[in-house]
Amino acid sequence: MVWNFGENVNCRRIALLSVLSALCIGIQLTPRPPNVEFTSLICFVVGFMFGAVLGAALGALTMFINGFLSPWGVAGVVMPYQMVGMALIGFTGGVYRRVLGKNHVEIKDPPKILNIEVSFLAAFLTLVYDVITNIGWALPYGVPIIVALVQGAWFTVVHVASNTVFFGGAFFILVRVISSLVGENPWSFRKEA
Repeated sequence: MVWNFGENVNCRRIALLSVLSALCIGIQLTPRPPNVEFTSLICFVVGFMFGAVLGAALGALTMFINGFLSPWGVAGVVMPYQMVGMALIGFTGGVYRRVLGKNHVEIKDPPKILNIEVSFLAAFLTLVYDVITNIGWALPYGVPIIVALVQGAWFTVVHVASNTVFFGGAFFILVRVISSLVGENPWSFRKEA
């Protein structure tokens, strides 16, 4: 039986996607300071390089596995909210690439302003993720949402700050490395009809 996954899938891409998935899950399960994580960055990069659906799938899968094996304990009722939040981050990576494609037809290297744009996008997505997970914690326990948001404010500040730095410093480096491994220019966009 021969499976045809389309022109964008080959053994090198599948192997690289598998390694990135294992890396994402492994890093998520490694003991670390609370809310300092690289999962968001990797899911966003996977979405950017391999498409929104794969980025979302990696985000949801990572948080599903994390929900049972986290060094911080079992996630419990908040796990579905974590899955939705991280899937949103991975999905947004794919959408971001499409938006860039509509604005830039062909460029050799991304302009420096995109570093700032990616940092702001990371801050916004991380804030959305934290709001989703705080609501997911508040609802089942009958805690007022505002109380949950206030109680989680310090963790949100740490999470937003660290992801802003990680995305701003590493996103384009990772894109450059992955694109050289898969043999494509991520800044070459096809014009949509």
